[in-house]
Amino acid sequence: MGEWEKKREVMERYDLTAHMYDMRYAEEQEAKFEAALKSLKAKNYGRVLDAGCGTGLLFRHIALKAEMVVGLEISKNMLLKAKEHAESFRNVHLVLADADFIPFKDGVFRMVFVFTLIQNMPEPAKTLKEIRRVAEDNAQIVVTGLKKIFSLQMFKKLLQNADLKIVSFEGERLKCYVATCLKFSS
Repeated sequence: MGEWEKKREVMERYDLTAHMYDMRYAEEQEAKFEAALKSLKAKNYGRVLDAGCGTGLLFRHIALKAEMVVGLEISKNMLLKAKEHAESFRNVHLVLADADFIPFKDGVFRMVFVFTLIQNMPEPAKTLKEIRRVAEDNAQIVVTGLKKIFSLQMFKKLLQNADLKIVSFEGERLKCYVATCLKFSS
């Protein structure tokens, strides 16, 4: 299966399930958010990218600490659901786009969240390279990886190969690994 075919399949799957996503996965997503947010050091998140924002469940956890939040999503129906979660916040903006081709300049975001995304991408290394591109130097980047897709060693190597330094790691009680990383200038 080619790169675009995989993306189209993912897009169609999420378009079809958007209406029930929160009901099915909110509890699991909340556990990931809790694990990630406790590891963050910043009191003010600055400009934040939620890459693969899904239905926008993360917004209520980060919007009040951020200057601006951009929710980026490839599924139109997921983004329509995210719009409902974003309505409470004036600083949340939504963008329909592919995480491999993020429509922002280099070094824009101080913090990037990559929840439940890379396992859906044809080339996770390429996606992380693009995530790294839009993050400013010393940005905090939180990445999750589904355990049934990535072994622990494979996930950590993927992050290291993307020039991300793991500063916090959680994986004990979750279905995925949650890594908080720093982007250092290369």
